[in-house]
Amino acid sequence: QVRLVESGGGLVQAGDSLKLSCTTSGEMLNMGWWRQAPGKERDFVAAISWSGASTYYADSVKGRFTISKDGVKNSMYLQMNRLQPGDTAVYYCATATSFRTLIPPTDLGDMDWGQGTQVTVSS
Repeated sequence: QVRLVESGGGLVQAGDSLKLSCTTSGEMLNMGWWRQAPGKERDFVAAISWSGASTYYADSVKGRFTISKDGVKNSMYLQMNRLQPGDTAVYYCATATSFRTLIPPTDLGDMDWGQGTQVTVSS
């Protein structure tokens, strides 16, 4: 089973930027970011195909967040700009053999997950 490690979370103010990283121990497959706020379900944020040629974003982050990957470093990134208090959540890195699997509707059990990194945006 592939091991995913997220980093880069923290406490920022509304309007600030933050960049999350996810490093994988194995081959870089299709990868994505999901987030979970307290008391809420885990929600899709963004996904990127294994080649990097395809990306997909949730409407709530489109135009503010950018997903990317670096195959040499076995890492995926999420650049988050113009952060809002509503972006506060634990952000999880996920990987799947199919790009479609990363995008809802989907079964969360079909993905491998990291341990998550907390992002808190104050108003």
